[in-house]
Amino acid sequence: MLIELEQDNLEAIVAQHPKVVVQYSAGWCGNCRLMKPKFKRLSGEHESTVFVIADAEKFPLSRKLAAVNNLPTFAGFNNGTLVNQVQTNKEDQLKNLINEVTGN
Repeated sequence: MLIELEQDNLEAIVAQHPKVVVQYSAGWCGNCRLMKPKFKRLSGEHESTVFVIADAEKFPLSRKLAAVNNLPTFAGFNNGTLVNQVQTNKEDQLKNLINEVTGN
Protein backbone atom coordinates (compact mmCIF):
# COMPACT_ATOMS: atom_id res chain seq x y z
CA MET A 1 0.00 0.00 0.00
CA LEU A 2 1.29 3.45 -0.91
CA ILE A 3 -0.08 6.61 0.72
CA GLU A 4 0.83 10.18 -0.20
CA LEU A 5 0.08 12.29 2.85
CA GLU A 6 -2.58 14.93 2.31
CA GLN A 7 -2.76 15.93 5.97
CA ASP A 8 -0.30 15.93 8.88
CA ASN A 9 -1.34 12.49 10.19
CA LEU A 10 1.71 10.25 9.80
CA GLU A 11 1.72 9.42 13.51
CA ALA A 12 -1.76 7.87 13.20
CA ILE A 13 -0.71 5.83 10.15
CA VAL A 14 2.40 4.56 11.95
CA ALA A 15 0.26 3.62 14.97
CA GLN A 16 -2.30 1.74 12.84
CA HIS A 17 0.10 -0.38 10.78
CA PRO A 18 2.83 -2.75 12.04
CA LYS A 19 5.34 -1.98 9.28
CA VAL A 20 5.71 1.46 7.72
CA VAL A 21 8.40 2.97 5.48
CA VAL A 22 8.32 6.73 4.93
CA GLN A 23 9.93 8.89 2.28
CA TYR A 24 10.31 12.45 3.52
CA SER A 25 10.60 14.77 0.57
CA ALA A 26 9.88 18.28 -0.72
CA GLY A 27 8.73 19.64 -4.05
CA TRP A 28 12.01 21.48 -4.71
CA CYS A 29 14.20 18.43 -3.95
CA GLY A 30 15.69 16.89 -7.09
CA ASN A 31 16.91 13.74 -5.36
CA CYS A 32 13.41 13.30 -3.90
CA ARG A 33 11.91 13.36 -7.39
CA LEU A 34 14.62 10.91 -8.50
CA MET A 35 13.81 8.46 -5.70
CA LYS A 36 10.00 8.72 -5.77
CA PRO A 37 9.42 6.29 -8.69
CA LYS A 38 11.83 3.80 -7.13
CA PHE A 39 10.03 4.12 -3.79
CA LYS A 40 6.68 3.57 -5.51
CA ARG A 41 8.01 0.51 -7.38
CA LEU A 42 9.45 -0.99 -4.18
CA SER A 43 6.11 -0.46 -2.42
CA GLY A 44 4.55 -2.86 -4.91
CA GLU A 45 7.07 -5.54 -3.95
CA HIS A 46 6.21 -5.40 -0.22
CA GLU A 47 2.44 -5.68 0.09
CA SER A 48 2.42 -6.24 3.87
CA THR A 49 4.20 -2.92 4.46
CA VAL A 50 2.67 0.55 4.22
CA PHE A 51 4.77 3.03 2.22
CA VAL A 52 4.15 6.72 2.85
CA ILE A 53 5.38 9.78 0.99
CA ALA A 54 5.40 12.80 3.31
CA ASP A 55 6.21 16.39 2.36
CA ALA A 56 8.62 17.35 5.13
CA GLU A 57 7.86 21.05 4.77
CA LYS A 58 4.06 20.85 4.67
CA PHE A 59 3.70 18.40 7.55
CA PRO A 60 5.90 19.39 10.53
CA LEU A 61 4.30 16.99 13.03
CA SER A 62 4.93 14.08 10.69
CA ARG A 63 8.50 15.27 10.18
CA LYS A 64 9.14 15.06 13.93
CA LEU A 65 8.77 11.28 13.90
CA ALA A 66 12.30 11.02 12.45
CA ALA A 67 15.45 13.17 12.39
CA VAL A 68 15.00 14.79 9.00
CA ASN A 69 18.16 16.85 8.44
CA ASN A 70 18.49 16.29 4.72
CA LEU A 71 16.23 15.16 1.89
CA PRO A 72 15.27 12.64 0.88
CA THR A 73 15.16 10.88 4.24
CA PHE A 74 13.68 7.41 4.49
CA ALA A 75 12.47 6.13 7.86
CA GLY A 76 11.27 2.67 8.83
CA PHE A 77 8.87 1.91 11.67
CA ASN A 78 7.95 -1.40 13.30
CA ASN A 79 4.96 -1.46 15.66
CA GLY A 80 5.08 2.32 16.01
CA THR A 81 8.79 2.51 16.82
CA LEU A 82 11.43 4.05 14.57
CA VAL A 83 13.73 1.19 13.57
CA ASN A 84 16.20 3.07 11.39
CA GLN A 85 16.48 5.86 8.89
CA VAL A 86 18.72 6.75 5.98
CA GLN A 87 19.30 9.87 3.92
CA THR A 88 20.15 8.69 0.44
CA ASN A 89 19.58 8.83 -3.28
CA LYS A 90 20.85 5.24 -3.65
CA GLU A 91 18.27 2.51 -4.22
CA ASP A 92 20.47 -0.15 -2.58
CA GLN A 93 20.53 1.78 0.71
CA LEU A 94 16.75 2.19 0.53
CA LYS A 95 16.36 -1.55 -0.08
CA ASN A 96 18.52 -2.29 2.98
CA LEU A 97 16.24 -0.11 5.12
CA ILE A 98 13.12 -1.79 3.71
CA ASN A 99 14.60 -5.23 4.40
CA GLU A 100 15.37 -4.17 7.96
CA VAL A 101 11.74 -3.12 8.46
CA THR A 102 10.16 -6.10 6.69
CA GLY A 103 12.54 -8.70 8.14
CA ASN A 104 13.65 -9.95 4.72
